[in-house]
Amino acid sequence: MIGNLIKRTNNKEYGIDSFRRNVDKLFDDFFFLTPTSLFKSDWEPTVDVEEDEKSIRVKAEIPGIDEKDLDVRIEDNVLILNGEKKEERKEERKNYIFSERKFGSFSRSISLPEGIKTDKIKAVFKKGVLNIEIPKDETAEPKKIAIKVH
Repeated sequence: MIGNLIKRTNNKEYGIDSFRRNVDKLFDDFFFLTPTSLFKSDWEPTVDVEEDEKSIRVKAEIPGIDEKDLDVRIEDNVLILNGEKKEERKEERKNYIFSERKFGSFSRSISLPEGIKTDKIKAVFKKGVLNIEIPKDETAEPKKIAIKVH
């Protein structure tokens, strides 16, 4: 019996304040529901994008995914990363205290500027990190737009 007692605490993470925050979040999430959020995964990889005068580099952290479950492509100057992190299931029953790992499909889209060399793109997937280097066309100059003043 003693092991089932719950210690009372004055910590703000518990009690009525926590309950109120959770109810507020529930209503906020419900009223800001969009059609695309219905199909959005619980997780998506974190991405860094760097650019210099010669190339654009993308680094995506995608731990726990197999290379065969990853699709990388460019369509209309948009880099698209699609994949699926599959849940590992075993028949034996385990009693989890909690589980923070996320599973499911994801899709990330990154708009790219004009003047990239799509035929020279290099991608390496190693230790759960996807590195993509997208070279720029050296002859591509920024377009200057003339503005008429009335």
